[in-house]
Amino acid sequence: MTDPRRPLRVAMLSVHTSPLDQPGTGDAGGMNVYVTGLARALAREGATVEIFTRRTSGAQPDVVPLADGVCVRHVSAGPFEGLDKNDLPGQLCAFTAGVLRTEAWREAGWYDVVHAHYWLSGQAGWLAADRWDVPLVATMHTLARVKNAALAPGDTPEPAGRAIGEEQVVDAADALVASTAQEARELTSLYGAAPERVHVVEPGVDLDVFRPALVSTDGLDRAAAAALVDADRRSRRAALGLPPDRPLVLFAGRVQLLKAPDVLVRALGVLRDHERLVPTLLVLGGASGRATAVRELQALAAQLGVEDRVVVRAPVPADELAAHMRAADVVAVPSHSESFGLVAAEAQAAGTPVVAAAVGGLPTVLDDGATGVLVADHSAWTWAEAIGDLLDDPERRAALREAGLAASPRFGWDRAAKEMLAVYADARSVRSARARARG
Repeated sequence: MTDPRRPLRVAMLSVHTSPLDQPGTGDAGGMNVYVTGLARALAREGATVEIFTRRTSGAQPDVVPLADGVCVRHVSAGPFEGLDKNDLPGQLCAFTAGVLRTEAWREAGWYDVVHAHYWLSGQAGWLAADRWDVPLVATMHTLARVKNAALAPGDTPEPAGRAIGEEQVVDAADALVASTAQEARELTSLYGAAPERVHVVEPGVDLDVFRPALVSTDGLDRAAAAALVDADRRSRRAALGLPPDRPLVLFAGRVQLLKAPDVLVRALGVLRDHERLVPTLLVLGGASGRATAVRELQALAAQLGVEDRVVVRAPVPADELAAHMRAADVVAVPSHSESFGLVAAEAQAAGTPVVAAAVGGLPTVLDDGATGVLVADHSAWTWAEAIGDLLDDPERRAALREAGLAASPRFGWDRAAKEMLAVYADARSVRSARARARG
């Protein structure tokens, strides 16, 4: 039983990617943002959170403070470097042993709940939760069967072993956390999850970082206000070393087939061929999966004659990402699969219209035609029309901006943390009931 007189202690597991890593390259992405944002918010609610992740460098200290009440623990499991995500199942035994050793030198009953992120963490968390007799909560983030059903042309399917491992975690977890109702349905229909153990908790956005530019439009009609905002965006582009008088479309994420930045490059080619205005496409991201991914994207731009319109830069920290969003006319999220779509939610909060693929959780983030634009397919023609038409219509962009800003407060991390604490409490009840049923 948890002592109500002390803070809740959460062992949070993130095996394959550290919350200290910069999102946007390698295996670091939205999950890193999720783990960090949730852990900080749980600590603000009074919990103590320890995040266990695999050590990837001998220089990493054993423990790194992340915020008041939150630390990151590096666990040695296999070679520090040279392993990708597909190599990690063979290191789960070593990782789990490292997690268990951390608890072993403390008093019994130290942790109150294990919260595992992604299926690899779920496998380790399953053993830790059983050893400590505490509930296992699992957030899957992505699902193999969902990703394989929406593969980009030429992409590699997720291995069968992953789907089997996911099934095991789904069965073992006392609570499963889905980011959207769509993901909850996928857990029940594709993995046989018990509906009463699936909880929908929408991820959050750091609303102190992702906020609109401070441009006063009081007393102005929509057209005049839109012109003032566009002028502010031009000055921000100039400060970032980008062409100020050319519209800017921003893609922020890993450069890989799943995230589909190639769709945007092909859309620029369509705009060029039809003699429409071709914006600058700024890609903030690094290669993921294939080391040559960035060079391949640049080669595609050259092949289509739009190499002078495509700028690729390394991913940036959250405050700089927000600054780039405020400089952009449109943020594009063309992914083939997204369990939620944090970039879309962050862009809305920063006051930038979003054009996104109508996949996964993105229709939850965006209300098509009201707070954003959803694109039904991944055709370069469709995307060219969606982006081109929006860039040609400043008043429509202004309307999307206003509606998006009005909707963005629902995605605060503090709200998500309160809901997650309720999930933890429910998971304790489920674990107790399952133990009684076993006799």
